[in-house]
Amino acid sequence: MNLDIRTEEKDHRNILYVGGEIDAYTASQLREALLPLTEKDGTNVIVDLSGVDYIDSTGLGIFIGALKSSNSNNTTLKLIGLNSRVKRLFSITGLDEVMDIDEEREEAK
Repeated sequence: MNLDIRTEEKDHRNILYVGGEIDAYTASQLREALLPLTEKDGTNVIVDLSGVDYIDSTGLGIFIGALKSSNSNNTTLKLIGLNSRVKRLFSITGLDEVMDIDEEREEAK
């Protein structure tokens, strides 16, 4: 499965739009796009997952690494647009308690 990633800088925020499946085969693409954004001091990074249908443990590991990187580099990381299946995965693993997850997509705000 392919992973579509598009980055947009908007109002002092970096928005990463992700679509497809995040698994062992595609996780490296996400890591290469996401981690550099979290390493820029003072940056707000938003990951729009509204186009993501599936995330496996490798994908969750990418988000944990991004969270650690953002905490180390004084950046913020927010996940938005999670469908019920993906949101449940974050809930089951407890990641919803340590990560900033918002129900709404940025366009709706």
